[in-house]
Order: sequence, then C-alpha cells, then structure tokens
Amino acid sequence: MGTAAGMLAEARKSLGLSGRPNIITLDYAQRHGDEYLEAAWCDMAITYWARRSGNAEAVLPGGDRAYTVWHAQDFQEIGRWFTGTIVNVDKAKPGDIVFFDWGTSNAVGAIDHVGVVEKALGGGRVQTIEGNTDDACKRRVRASAVIAGYGRPAYGTGHWTEEIVKKLPELQQGATGEHVQTLRALLLARMHPEIGAVEGPFDAKVEEAVRAVQTWGRIEVDGIVGPQTWPVLLRVH
Repeated sequence: MGTAAGMLAEARKSLGLSGRPNIITLDYAQRHGDEYLEAAWCDMAITYWARRSGNAEAVLPGGDRAYTVWHAQDFQEIGRWFTGTIVNVDKAKPGDIVFFDWGTSNAVGAIDHVGVVEKALGGGRVQTIEGNTDDACKRRVRASAVIAGYGRPAYGTGHWTEEIVKKLPELQQGATGEHVQTLRALLLARMHPEIGAVEGPFDAKVEEAVRAVQTWGRIEVDGIVGPQTWPVLLRVH
C-alpha cells in the first residue's frame, strides 16, 4: 500500500534526469511499444514514480498514462478532480497530480503537461516535481493561471478497499436492497445521472452504467458487480 510520501520520494530520485530515451521512457516503452522511447515523457514520469512507489492504483486510476488529457479525465471519472482556481490550488496537498494548460484555461481537453505537487506555497502557487520540463526532471513553481486542475490520489486505501469488498455481494440486473442503493450512489458519483435517484432496483440503466465503468476500469464487461467491479467503483472514496 503506497503513500504520498513514497510517491514524492520516488520522484525526487529522478531530479536531474534529462534527455531521451531515458530510464522512464525505456520503462514505459517496454510495456507499450517503442514509439514511446522518444515521446514527451511528463506523464510517463508520473506513471513510473507511481508504479515504483506502490501507488499505481491511487495515482493511475485508469492504468498507465502517457497522455495527460486521458489521465485528468480518469480523475474526473472517479470524482477526485479539482479545477485550478486560486482557492482550489491553495488546498492542494503533497502528492496531488497537477495538470497544466499553457493557454491558461481550466479546460481538461487543453491540458499540455503534468507534475506532482511537492508543496503548496499559498497565493495560488505550488512547488512541483515534473518530468520533461526542458526535457529534464526538475522542481518548478507554478501559479494557478497555468494550472488546469489537479487529481487527488486515494493514497493508502488499498487494504481498506479489500476488506470492504470481501463483505459485498455479487449484484446483477433484478437485484434490490441496500447494496443496490450503494451501487446506485457510487454510479451517480461517477457521473452517471441517467440512472436516476439513489433509490431503485438494479435495472437496465444501472447495468448499462456498470458496463461503462467496467470498460473504463479495463475489467471483464459483463454487467455484473462482483469482486472485480466493486474495487473500481470504490475508488471514488
């Protein structure tokens, strides 16, 4: 089970790394193809630090990422995204994954770059560690004007999630009861308003939303909520 401190400790080991291919792009390319050897590596760095520090589940809710927009959307999907306003930036914590738009919008689709927050400085500023900044890993100070937003990883929740999942039943279309209400609440938190209210059965709309979550979580898409699907849903907490 990882921690924010572990994530930052791993990131600090990369300070001074420069050029490409490098150990980070080599690691990513080994799993995803040689086209990543010379690619922009800011999000590959986040992936590398998360995997090496035992934080992959928390930092990479959608799996390995090299494309910053998809990574930010992963945090949006699980309800752990904070738009880059001055007020929000002042609430950033060490270990948060911060996304930048050099065009100074808060639009997720316009994100250009990513780093990890090392320290909140106040006044809408954060100190970060970033890969691929001038093709190197460096500390930077960034202001809210260029921060599109940040994702807050659920550090240190792995064991808690495992214990909860052991107690949860398998659910499929037609089911009713309190666990179905929990399921519906989690789906609503994951931006599936089409299912309606928390109260109600496991109906066809719920199954469709479950299948969407399973697709996003890269698990078997069968519309049944069991030991594979509950952990993906519970990452919302």
